[in-house]
Amino acid sequence: MEPHALADAITDWATELGFQQVGITNVDLSEHEPHVRAWLAKGFNGSMGYLSRNLEKRLHPEQLEADTCRVIVARMNYLPEAADALGVLQDSELAYISRYALGRDYHKVVRGRLAKLARRIDDAAKESGRYRAFTDSAPVLEKALGEKAGLGWMGKHSLLLDSEAGSWFFLGEIYTNLPLPVTPSAAPDQCGECRACMNNCPTGAIVGAKQVDARKCISYLTIESRDPIPEHLRRPMGNRVFGCDDCQLYCPWNRNAPNTAEQDFAPRHGLDSPTLVSLFEWSEETFERNTRGSAIRRINYEQWQRNLAVGLGNGPATEQALTALANRRQTATPMVAQHIDWAIAQLSGNANPTE
Repeated sequence: MEPHALADAITDWATELGFQQVGITNVDLSEHEPHVRAWLAKGFNGSMGYLSRNLEKRLHPEQLEADTCRVIVARMNYLPEAADALGVLQDSELAYISRYALGRDYHKVVRGRLAKLARRIDDAAKESGRYRAFTDSAPVLEKALGEKAGLGWMGKHSLLLDSEAGSWFFLGEIYTNLPLPVTPSAAPDQCGECRACMNNCPTGAIVGAKQVDARKCISYLTIESRDPIPEHLRRPMGNRVFGCDDCQLYCPWNRNAPNTAEQDFAPRHGLDSPTLVSLFEWSEETFERNTRGSAIRRINYEQWQRNLAVGLGNGPATEQALTALANRRQTATPMVAQHIDWAIAQLSGNANPTE
């Protein structure tokens, strides 16, 4: 199959496999390199040292996978039919979990489909092509590659945006040595003067256009960081216990974003609107069972309890909440105990007014 026909077929096969869009780009990321290096130099990656390790492979795909000359980038929508996100955020007795983590782990879903797509390409190419699939699982500059492949533009919140799909989608890539035709880049930046994501970030983590200081970001604090959450950032966290979607929820381009048809991304165990107390009372065994096969397993049980303790401290001072905190205090690790004590002080009215 000649390259242009193969590229057209890849689009058809990707659609059959549940992807909403696919594009092909070369491996030249020189336009994005200064931004990435400057971001790292400011320490905005926090404790995520893996973002600076293998940096050359991240900036030069052909160094990660030898002889790579093209990257096939695919988009899969993930916003599920679920309890109203803003409604959950406004009810301080409920726990908010980022919409991407409500169902099956996207790594498993997207990577599995990409592997099938790679096999179909291999069968059709009938030559010594090489393919390797990635989904947020290696030093890959996903959003930059997606932008180059015509899947959207980088919004001020640093997420990839599409004028019809918004930003509620996952990206996956196939690195290949096949010289496929490149997809034209997408429309230029269409954020204009809008600052909705920046103005509505609970902790002010979007410090400039396309500049997110992870050390202030609730997604980083609740997922990536294994340290105590800085006290001055606990109140702004509200009831967000795993990730944060505010920059997407307030983005005008997401007003008409479509829901996904993927049943794998449908909410499990009522995690789209659970109470803080019910989750905090989970034993470690329950946590392991109910998060099996979920992206929530990115964190451990100690982080889970830490996050929920903060959420409870930001909620109403009910007898149920205070009892749950007191009971858990007896067996908590030192880090969790620190957050429980903070929460009890908040609910008891003993919080330091300068915090």
